[in-house]
Amino acid sequence: MATNTLIDRRRRDHAPVRQLCTFSVDDLFLGVDVLDVQEVIRHQDMTPVPLAPGEVRGLINLRGQIVTAVDLGARLGLSARTADTDRAPGDRSLNVVVRTPDGPTSLLVDAIGDVTDVTRDLLEEPPATLPASAASVIEGIYKLDGRLLLALDLTAVLRLGP
Repeated sequence: MATNTLIDRRRRDHAPVRQLCTFSVDDLFLGVDVLDVQEVIRHQDMTPVPLAPGEVRGLINLRGQIVTAVDLGARLGLSARTADTDRAPGDRSLNVVVRTPDGPTSLLVDAIGDVTDVTRDLLEEPPATLPASAASVIEGIYKLDGRLLLALDLTAVLRLGP
């Protein structure tokens, strides 16, 4: 007798589980909701965009679709990233392609992590010590074993310009 089973996405305490796709930028461990991620791909050649905001690194061609590449480090107010052409092949930026109402957008990151399960009740407010540029795009913080996971507000991250 075959039965259909539903995956119970709740922990024993019945707190809803949220899955975050994790990645690193500099020394920060960041995550976005896995449902917002279309795909993760290796470094892609980019075409610069004149007069674009500083966070926009360029455009990539993703199987015939033009995708804006956003330098997540620059968006968080971190030091400017060196051009990927000046980096060794293993040190080049990776692309986390996320879905947006305006089409896919790529977030340039340094390293890809795993999909991590967290419970929403463990989400804490970002500390007041964060720089304003980072605090404006961080939804909250999850304390994990030995490290902090900064959950990004994707809408705020992609709000570019002045």
